Amino acid sequence: MTDETTARLERLSGMLKRRGILLPAFEIHGGAKGLYDFGPVGGRLRNRVNQTWLNHWLSLGNIVELSCPTVTPYAVLEASGHVGEFSDFMTMCSACEEASRADTLLESFHPNPDSLSKGDLQLLLDQSQPPCPSCNAVEWTEITAQNLMFNTTIGAGRSGRPGFLRPETAQGMFTSFPALYRHNRERLPFGAVQVGKGYRNEISPRQGMIRLREFNMAELEYFINPHETAQHDFSAWDNHVITLIADEQGEVKRTFKEAVEQGIIRHETVGFFMAKTFDFLTQVGIDAQRLRFRQHEADEMAHYASDCWDAEIHGSYGWIECVGIAHRGCYDLEAHENATGKTLRARREFDEPKVVEIDGWTTDGAKAGPAFRALAGAVKAAVENLPSSTEFPRQIALDSGDQVTVELEHVKRVQRTETISGEWYIPHVVEPAFGIDRIIWHILDHAYDEEGKDGEQYTTLRLSENVAPVDYCVFPLFEKDGMGELAKTIHAGLCLKPNIVSMYDSSGSIGRRYARADEIGVPHCITVDHQSLEDQTVTVRARDTGEQHRVHIDEL
Repeated sequence: MTDETTARLERLSGMLKRRGILLPAFEIHGGAKGLYDFGPVGGRLRNRVNQTWLNHWLSLGNIVELSCPTVTPYAVLEASGHVGEFSDFMTMCSACEEASRADTLLESFHPNPDSLSKGDLQLLLDQSQPPCPSCNAVEWTEITAQNLMFNTTIGAGRSGRPGFLRPETAQGMFTSFPALYRHNRERLPFGAVQVGKGYRNEISPRQGMIRLREFNMAELEYFINPHETAQHDFSAWDNHVITLIADEQGEVKRTFKEAVEQGIIRHETVGFFMAKTFDFLTQVGIDAQRLRFRQHEADEMAHYASDCWDAEIHGSYGWIECVGIAHRGCYDLEAHENATGKTLRARREFDEPKVVEIDGWTTDGAKAGPAFRALAGAVKAAVENLPSSTEFPRQIALDSGDQVTVELEHVKRVQRTETISGEWYIPHVVEPAFGIDRIIWHILDHAYDEEGKDGEQYTTLRLSENVAPVDYCVFPLFEKDGMGELAKTIHAGLCLKPNIVSMYDSSGSIGRRYARADEIGVPHCITVDHQSLEDQTVTVRARDTGEQHRVHIDEL
């Protein structure tokens, strides 16, 4: 980061704090790393970004909104793999005992340290010996894996069960699949969205809003039939050539349609959601020239994913991942199905019935029932999954953990022909996951303009009107001769309008008030002056051009 960028970043951060947009949380008690407040202006900005995101996806017509608990039972996150795998590699400075993420420490020594194994990270740490960010010492402990979830207990006393604050919103949507399937009349594709808090006990929060311990996220889980070929219309993006950082190809520039047709984007639905993500990000004010999509390399992609892309935005901290769009296959539903024994499947009917030959085994109820008692049903299911070549007696491990010995007398051969009209299958999932805080940071970063007339420094936050936290500022030129009363009446009328936020300001000179409004991104200012009292017209000033024109109050 250059000195000029650092200085600009300090001015931007100072303005955001001064104007009540982003504030360090619990500052009077010394604050806490990785925790921020959205202040009286920022809270509305965050709400507008969230609502714009929801409206964007709900407009597809087959998407519904869910709201699931943030406190999550241990069993849910154990089934999803978070208990065993949701970790970062950590090392500590032996001199000052400050913890650091190993991959972050080594960013200057490797192009993608996040993709390295623990052993490779340790080798690179030993070779490079980076200085401690806190004290500059070069004394590091052995790298260890640190699970990032916040532990909690659900219930009191002996009845309390272990749980976690959720690290993502997704699992509640996966476990709600039966309700979603019924709601959508058992027809795929359909999706569910959720906006809310996530929690990750980050080892070393840094870069302000980029890495937080409590953060705002928005996720879409889109359930699809893997046996059907996706068909999406990309014509709306024919004029948009996007920068793609493709695995094995490097930087290429293509339209979304071209990238799908050429196999750069491997799944059409992933490409469609990348295009819709582009629309959302530009709609809320992200500069399209500072937006790109980077494909995960083979060694960093989750084992269950068939394709994954990150939307990266360039700002004061360089290129930052803000959205992940992944084809997750059937991993999530299958994991919860295996853990619970509950069916998380959809039904598809064949175009033509199929004739299949059944050649296998089942249990002889008259003999297996008394032999296995309560386990008889589980034994029957296990036996029917055995190949026809199986020989008995045989030891079988059941899903419950029990081991049973099945004798030849307990089973019988099954050989028949069946005509089947359809089958049950586990849907696949495409997931766009948005880091709302990171996106808001880049909205502010891209909107921050310090250039005034004749090169003088003048701060304007050129926010998109879709997310501007305040729509109108109403000013009386002077708070006398009835101008203040008329301005308050206009302000009150605007406040009654749906989805409109108005702010009244009569403090200081009119120029100073315009400057305050520009600094928080208000698109329009309305000024009541002496002429307003005579003909009921007011001056409307546009933020980005500074142009003013008179409008009758009834036409506002």
